[in-house]
Amino acid sequence: MPALLLALAAVLAAACGKEGSPPVKGPQPETLPVYPVNTGFQLPESPTWRRAESRGYLTVGAKEDQPYLGEKDPATGIYSGFDIEIAKMVAAYLGFDPAGIHFRTIASANRETALQNGQIDYYVGTYTINDMRKKLVGFAGPYFMAGQSLLVRTDEHDINGPQDLAGKRVCSATGSTPYQRIKADYPKATLVGYDTYSICVDNLLTYQVDAVTTDDAILIGYAAKAPDELKVVGKPFSQEPYGIGVPRSDNALRFAIDDALAAGEKNGQWKQAYDATLGLSGVPAPQPPPIDRYPAS
Repeated sequence: MPALLLALAAVLAAACGKEGSPPVKGPQPETLPVYPVNTGFQLPESPTWRRAESRGYLTVGAKEDQPYLGEKDPATGIYSGFDIEIAKMVAAYLGFDPAGIHFRTIASANRETALQNGQIDYYVGTYTINDMRKKLVGFAGPYFMAGQSLLVRTDEHDINGPQDLAGKRVCSATGSTPYQRIKADYPKATLVGYDTYSICVDNLLTYQVDAVTTDDAILIGYAAKAPDELKVVGKPFSQEPYGIGVPRSDNALRFAIDDALAAGEKNGQWKQAYDATLGLSGVPAPQPPPIDRYPAS
């Protein structure tokens, strides 16, 4: 996320007329949950789990450019965020030390291939469950219900939902579902498209666009980076259930991860993970969505 971080460090001062810049905020290690390893756990019916046990660690696919969800520190190589914490929580339940996870950045377009080819054991990264993807991979969860929303500057008071976008410059990732939804449902908005949301946020910070739209979970992360400058407004106007992707044929692993998510929600680890990451935006933890234990196919 170099463009956004540079904007926070340099552009804000020029764009907003303020001296200095806000500190770069992030999840603090001392506030993150501790996930006790489920010693003695066995899942021999899962070929994915057996391979991981043989190598001694899990390989988990993730995003690296989504603040407070899945973000990689370019200096240390350490991943942080809510999705990263969910991956660790699941690993501990499956009997693996979360500190030993090998995270691997996988682009959205390559997620199914990475799971099918065994490049990763599971994937946690704003991965919306839908029927088309279920034909290619399996999904545990969902563990979070996102929805399309709007990110604006804190000095913006005229935009409180998609109904207020007429005549406004709205930025999203070109070709994305949020981009297409604005184009189809809110044609009076002036739609601006870029390859990444970080460029959209840079343009928002410099008053070149009036709003950025994508999943609220992603926008909450950006707002947490610069809470004095950015805010999420209105109610979500779509439903995006985030799941954990697994190899399609490995139902044993899928059901075990469902169990891990249910346990984490019950024992408070899910909420602790949220509060230490996305919760830093000031948006309180929502109720986790019901887990969909759809039958094996």
